Amino acid sequence: MARIKITQIKSVIDRSERQKRTMQALGLTKMNKSVEVEANNAIIGMIRKVNHLVAIEQI
Repeated sequence: MARIKITQIKSVIDRSERQKRTMQALGLTKMNKSVEVEANNAIIGMIRKVNHLVAIEQI
């Protein structure tokens, strides 16, 4: 599997509870925090739900 780097670029303030929990499940809790994860179907689906809050890079 490919690895991707996900960086939070926008705040979760005034977002739905579902989006907040998705960001937390991805490991993103603060602005400009980055995590590296395996790109599987579950992670890709979570990224699609919060793509307006994150930046994605291929590693």
